[in-house]
Formats: sequence, structure tokens, C-alpha cells
Amino acid sequence: MKATALIVEDHPEQAGLVSRILRLRDFSSMIAADGETALVLAQKHMPDVVLLDLMLPDINGFDVCRRLRTDRATMLVPVVMLTALDDRQHRVHGFRVGANAYVTKPYGVDQLFEAIETARAWRESMLLRSLHGEVHVELNSEITLLKDLNDFLMNVCQTTPLSNDQVMQIRQAVMEMAQNAIEWGNQHQSDRLVSITYRVHEDQLEIVIRDQGSGFDRGDLPHAAAPDDPFSHLDVRDKLGLRAGGFGMLICQGMVDEMKYNRSGNEVTLLKRFPRSETS
Repeated sequence: MKATALIVEDHPEQAGLVSRILRLRDFSSMIAADGETALVLAQKHMPDVVLLDLMLPDINGFDVCRRLRTDRATMLVPVVMLTALDDRQHRVHGFRVGANAYVTKPYGVDQLFEAIETARAWRESMLLRSLHGEVHVELNSEITLLKDLNDFLMNVCQTTPLSNDQVMQIRQAVMEMAQNAIEWGNQHQSDRLVSITYRVHEDQLEIVIRDQGSGFDRGDLPHAAAPDDPFSHLDVRDKLGLRAGGFGMLICQGMVDEMKYNRSGNEVTLLKRFPRSETS
């Protein structure tokens, strides 16, 4: 049975070229000239891969990818972005909304098929691990990017049985931990990335946040609030010239069912459980 690709491209000659290239590997193709049509076709046909241009006449490719990832029906559809936009900002944004690969024009045939294989291998790994979905994003250490990530995760959380209040709790927890990763783990160094992986299991939501710092000892954090004495750290922060705060980890512990760090302290996993679906 042939694999099926959905080509989202508003230039007919470019879409036709991609279709001809795909036939070299025995792919059949569908073509959508705009984002809304692409979303309808993706839901109806569940293609093996979506080849997504960013510049579309209605909604842009980032929004198409975001909506694919926030719909449980299409959450695991592999997405490869094909675009002439080669700057770091667009590439980071593409992965932030859930793209599996990013290929810039002009590209070679081997480069295109390598990206397709990467995207399809991601879906296979998700199915083997019995996950309902996974989104992996990497952000550079700029706090201004956290709002985009935060809003994206809030939308994705709507695909779970979590209540609105629980979604807001997860949103706040992710914001706190991502900001800690930028501020303390990566020391505000913009060339260091914060890696965030979101996974939907049958009975829980898992979010893993990792920075590129050397980690820390959780037992030796005088500038952070402690459960048995949540305010004494404020004097320490004042003497060190730090901003008011230090409640992040304490707040997060009350908003999730489980919070655990790796041994070095540069990766934290947040778990929020929910009842298993009767149809799962």
C-alpha cells in the first residue's frame, strides 16, 4: 500500500514538483492550496506525512501545524515544513508549534526524503510507546518566548480530560519551571536551549523541561522557598540582589501530582494524572 503525502502549497508548479519527487519513492499525493483545506484533508485522510509551506493565502503554516497538534485526531500526523524562510527565528518557531522536520528551499531530493523519514519515524516511536501524543520543542533562553510556549501548551492540554482549572495549573507550572531553566540553568545565555517535551499517556500528562546548565543540589538552595519555612529565603534573595520570588518549585509541587528531578538537577519532570478514557 502506497504511503500518502499531503502537500500544502499554494503555488501549483511547486506542488507539482514535490508530487513528482515523491513518486520516486512510491508516494501518492494530495494537494491543498490553503491552510483550512489542508486541515480538512488531514482529518479526513490521515496522511502519512504533511509537507507544509509556511506562506499560505489564508492562515500561515505555523497555525496549520499548531492546529494539527492540538487536535487529538491529527496529533500524531508527521509534519515537515518546507519553506524559503531560513532564519533561526522561523526555524525555532516551527519546532515550537510541533513540526518534526524543517527543510529550506531550495533543497535536494535526499534532503527531502531524509526529513520525511525522520518525521515518520517519530510517529512510529510514539505508537510503539503507546502514547496519545508527544510534542518536543526547543527554545533559546529568552523569557519573551515563554508566553508563546505557554499558550501553545495550554491549547494542547485541551486534548486531555483535564479540567480548565487543571490546565491553568499546568500552564503556570510550565511557566515557572521554564523560567527557572532560563534564569538559573542557562544563566540567561541566549545560545543555550531549553528543551521541553510534552507527552500524553492514557492516564497522565507528562512534561519534561531540561536546560543546558550544570544542574544544582536541591538540598542547597538558600534563595528558594522551602515547604517548612517558605519566607526566610526572601532575606537571602535581598542580600544577593535577586528579584523577589523563589517560590517556583514550591508552587509547582502544589499544582502537579508529581515533580521529580534527574540526578544532576538540570531536568525536571512534571506529571498530572487524569482518569483513563473508557475508549482507550
